[in-house]
Amino acid sequence: MSKKKKEVHSLKKRLSAREREEILLENFVGLQKAMTNLSIKFEALTDQIVRLLQIFELSTKSIIEGSTEKSNKEMLDKINSLLDQNKTIAKGLVLMEEKLKQETPGISSFDIPDSLRQAKPRPVPRL
Repeated sequence: MSKKKKEVHSLKKRLSAREREEILLENFVGLQKAMTNLSIKFEALTDQIVRLLQIFELSTKSIIEGSTEKSNKEMLDKINSLLDQNKTIAKGLVLMEEKLKQETPGISSFDIPDSLRQAKPRPVPRL
């Protein structure tokens, strides 16, 4: 046996039943303290989640009440602008891929990730 195993083994022999009970009791009290602390933390987390949900409800109500045709149009314009930017970025990536293929003929199409191999971006539904 290794030295540590011998020490642990001899320590087990040295402890009386009373000492073992005291150690178990101390461990149990420590476990109860940890569980109490965990319970308090869960309660605080629950309160925070409730407050967050209330904020979402209020914001949803204000959006519904305050939504006008003009604000909806502005939102759609911004989304369409983002879609156009996304298409431009996708085209740029495709051009970069083609240039890399031309400059390094040793690279096969298997070396290029699937995300770069697809030349066409997925169509996004218009709102």
